[in-house]
Amino acid sequence: MNSAILMFERTAKLYKDKIAVEDEYEQVSFSGLRNRALSVASGLLSVDRERTGLQPVIVYMPKSAKALVCYMGAMYSGNPYVPVDIDIPMKRLQSIIDNMRTGHIITDAEHVKNLDSLNLYDIKPHVYADIVSSEIDEYAVMEKVSLVIDSDPIYVMFTSGSTGVPKGVTIPHRGIIDYAEWLRDTFDFDENTVLGNQAPFYFDNCTFDIYTMFLTGAKMVIIPEVLFRFPNKLPEYLTEKQINTIFWVPTVLISVANSGALENIELPYLKKVLFCGEAMPNKQLNIWRRHFPDLLYANLYGPTEITDACTYYIVDREFADSDPLPIGKARRNMRAIILNEEDKPAKVGEIGELCILGSPLARGYWNNPDTTRKVFVQNPLCPYYDDRMYRTGDLAYFTEDGNIIFVGRSDSQIKHRGNRIELGEIETAAKSLAYINNACVIYDTDAQEIVLFAETDEELVLRKVNLDLKKIVPAYMLPGRLVCMEKLPLTPNGKIDRVLLKSKIAKREA
Repeated sequence: MNSAILMFERTAKLYKDKIAVEDEYEQVSFSGLRNRALSVASGLLSVDRERTGLQPVIVYMPKSAKALVCYMGAMYSGNPYVPVDIDIPMKRLQSIIDNMRTGHIITDAEHVKNLDSLNLYDIKPHVYADIVSSEIDEYAVMEKVSLVIDSDPIYVMFTSGSTGVPKGVTIPHRGIIDYAEWLRDTFDFDENTVLGNQAPFYFDNCTFDIYTMFLTGAKMVIIPEVLFRFPNKLPEYLTEKQINTIFWVPTVLISVANSGALENIELPYLKKVLFCGEAMPNKQLNIWRRHFPDLLYANLYGPTEITDACTYYIVDREFADSDPLPIGKARRNMRAIILNEEDKPAKVGEIGELCILGSPLARGYWNNPDTTRKVFVQNPLCPYYDDRMYRTGDLAYFTEDGNIIFVGRSDSQIKHRGNRIELGEIETAAKSLAYINNACVIYDTDAQEIVLFAETDEELVLRKVNLDLKKIVPAYMLPGRLVCMEKLPLTPNGKIDRVLLKSKIAKREA
């Protein structure tokens, strides 16, 4: 099994007429997905006849079955796909294009005009309706597929960067194959599984839904994004679509629990509730478990750099609201170690940096070897041979029974509403605004809110600041609170006193 496409090819033959994916506009069978993807791949290859090397395919489209077809078209053409948010600021999209420099970009008729303002370098633009109508050259496409090896990149997913420049995490085919097979074997997924997709396609949690479908013949239902604004409507939708498995960020599960939507209802089809992307509070998890005690609940953990999830914990008992919920143990074919400040193994209960080893690790960051070398390093516990590991920057400790407890970040990187965010990127954007002299961004973990402290001579309101910031950073990075100050407090060495600002947040909450 050299590539995820070969994995899909096998499934498409077994279940060719079965519905593979459903969005709010259409249902597409496995054979339908395959045929459309072959058309897209044929169109891409017709352009690439005179070009050598990988030609990544940026997909700038709304989350839909059509976007999935584009990802598959890229894979069938032997190239990685690059999913981006349709609402991405043009400046951020330009930075991704600056990083890629060559390849393709596929968009729809509604958004193609946005590309006119960008420098596309050697990136060839395509309108979806045109490229999906390309004549299929199955021989040329399958010849390309046969050349793919498991270490080749399947996708490049851009995450937040502290300098304001996003980093392109490059995941190999073997990472996805290993992940999908582990999910199938651990959670008994098969052709009868119906997945309720919540994760945006530019967020790595979506790989759970897409590649479980690829491997097992499961059906993936793309839940309309508008429904997540009305959490009390979600249980009804799950029943209507007979969804039996969900893999959502905790924020959504929290909203459903807090809305009272679980009171006096039945979820006759739902069997498995998995979550990942940020810490799941026991308070809301216990609401779910009280109402639906027979469901399987699992807490997964993992950065984008390790193919979505590297540890897991199947919740098998009641936890007090104040107890930490374990992120569990390393999944198959991965190893988790915790190192102290001397790069020695941390003792049970001792907090250290969580580091991950295994074949599903990313190849690194696209066109960014310096940053790659900083976090993908030699395992200091293995002096005998090359043993590559990823330093997550997350703080954690082992319990007596070998489970891992996540503590927090060792730097300013956070998880907010399922999105990984570098607070430094928001600071960089805020400092670029003419009316802000200096800025510091703190995350209020209790309120789950991004707080912008702005050093300014003007009277500012949050709405005005966010309207300007939205031109630079995605909407999920916008502050939820603004604090204006004449001068930001400094430490004796001249740095912004973040400890003091955090204490101001704590005092406000008190």
